[in-house]
Amino acid sequence: MKDFQVNPDLLEERMLCPFDQEELTNLLDGGKQSTEERRRLEKYFLQSGAGKPDVDIDALGAVERYEYDIKKSTELFKIAQDNNDGAMANIKAMVGGGTGAALMPDGTPLGLHFIMFIPTLMGQGTLDQQAEWLGRAWNMEIIGTYAQTELGHGTFIRGLETTATYDERTQEFILHSPTITAYKWWPGGLGKTANHAVVMAQLITKGQKRGPHPFFVQLRDEDTHVPLKGIKIGEIGPKLGMNSNDNGYLGFESHRIPRKHLLMKNAQVLPDGTYVKPAQDKLSYGTMIFVRVCIVEDACLNLKKSVTIAARYSCVRHQSELLPGAAEPKIMEYQTQQFKILVPLSMCVGFVFVGQNLWQAYSHIQQDIEEGNFDKLPELHALSSGLKALVTQECADAMDSLRRACGGHGFMCNSNLPRLWGLVTASCTYEGENTVLQLQVARFVMKCLDQDQSKPLPESMKYLRARDSSSTCTTIRGLVLLFQTTARNMALKAQLALKANEKTASHKAYAWNQTTVQLSLAALATVRAHVVSEFATAVENPSISEPLRNILRDLFELLALAWIQRFSGDFLQYGGAQAVQISWVQERILVLLAQIRPIAVSVVDAFDIPDEALKSTLGSYDGRVYERMLEAAMRGPLNEKDVPDAFHKYLKPMMQSNL
Repeated sequence: MKDFQVNPDLLEERMLCPFDQEELTNLLDGGKQSTEERRRLEKYFLQSGAGKPDVDIDALGAVERYEYDIKKSTELFKIAQDNNDGAMANIKAMVGGGTGAALMPDGTPLGLHFIMFIPTLMGQGTLDQQAEWLGRAWNMEIIGTYAQTELGHGTFIRGLETTATYDERTQEFILHSPTITAYKWWPGGLGKTANHAVVMAQLITKGQKRGPHPFFVQLRDEDTHVPLKGIKIGEIGPKLGMNSNDNGYLGFESHRIPRKHLLMKNAQVLPDGTYVKPAQDKLSYGTMIFVRVCIVEDACLNLKKSVTIAARYSCVRHQSELLPGAAEPKIMEYQTQQFKILVPLSMCVGFVFVGQNLWQAYSHIQQDIEEGNFDKLPELHALSSGLKALVTQECADAMDSLRRACGGHGFMCNSNLPRLWGLVTASCTYEGENTVLQLQVARFVMKCLDQDQSKPLPESMKYLRARDSSSTCTTIRGLVLLFQTTARNMALKAQLALKANEKTASHKAYAWNQTTVQLSLAALATVRAHVVSEFATAVENPSISEPLRNILRDLFELLALAWIQRFSGDFLQYGGAQAVQISWVQERILVLLAQIRPIAVSVVDAFDIPDEALKSTLGSYDGRVYERMLEAAMRGPLNEKDVPDAFHKYLKPMMQSNL
């Protein structure tokens, strides 16, 4: 792009860059090779025409939109089929928030097929089952989804009502929805797209309930797409966001499937109905952990998009007067605007580092599990649950603030900020409601505190046995220590409250419920301490150049201090912080805002997000905000005619009726 095409305000911002942007891009991508692979994928998909807008999906009716979404999804799959960059790369391109968002900005009906249906077949199916179904799924000969959540039950999987009763005589499972609340509700792609599903149902053999198990179930005829006998299925209707996903409902009326359709890599049912328990109860965590790792990564990417849009727009938009009679300044010059944008900027950089480490931990543990080593599985389950809860909530809150920081223009759909916020705020409740996940972290922390002192704690929890010591807000490690001290003492306080409640409650479950506010707050403090620790380690990476390290240090400090300011009561009460330190924190934040402000556009440019994926009139690389907004308005379907038909049908008769 030539310089004369770029808004001069953004050119001015980019002249201030004091670091190597490519170095930061590589670091955030996980290495130079990862950047090259990502760009190669983007070029491949975008040059195919995937990113060219040919219709405003927000202006379509439900039926027209579904047809458009399916058309685009199948086009994207055909493009991916011809690509040789590997299965995982193609999945990320098709359903991720990067390249895939250029074509499918509001999700895709095929999303769960790739991120839950196929991974579950891989993780829960036997080799024979994979041989029978996995190839067909990869080739899209069958289209699947993952049906777990029910109308009456979400995160509490043990409470699922759908039953799968084994009939020894016919060697079949009978799937049944005994109540209306047993209907599956929410699976993406279920409404009108999928013809198969992995269904979680209560396994019953020989009259005994064995708990929820995964079943491979055909839902619709592969030729006619007509629902099979005993299948009640449909789409659930419009939602706040993600309306390209055709979320659906599913009920069973004594629907029979063969015995071999129980996914039997872990638990098994023999022909005579004998139940064989899995070797490890937590083996089913694998799919959930994978999905939560994906959610963390996707939330980070959507926050990066939102920060990019808001930062660029804030350096193009001029508003009000700093000095009477003077020219209107860029709104980024206002300190309040800097706080709204630069804190989320620091947050998403920190979250990227944490997400990278979570992916690496997941990859390593997958290998351990294959070798029969489950020791690190509970820790990863807790971390993935906690990070999913914290990152999605922080991103959703930050993205709504960023939308409002763009004023009225941020309310426009063509800014893409409402859609991005809708995508992330949805993730606060799907695949584990955030409060429930916080309490799962709390259970893990309580177990660590109760563990025999002779046994080592998991790596991420070792600080729970450290002794309190003075810490400072002025060094990287001092901040890490302060967060860990605060988290540890909040956990210990919650533990004391739990034990006290156990003495008076009639059951431990009641005691737990009476302590859940303290437990969830302690869990969030635990996860924040983990984020700060991981961010600090990334800043201290010896391979980073000094100019970039200085910027990362400022971003790290801004995030840590912003959290201290927001949760100052916790740090005063549990971290040993003094009032004078909190006062210094508030002053230091203002200094950091001034230091980071000149390089804000340079940092978001280093995120390297193509305009086709941003899909924003406010955030494009060239900064032509007002031209793009007017062009988008003029393309609107209501502007195809100067005089709408409704004028002659309704307005004119009313105006001439002498009311």
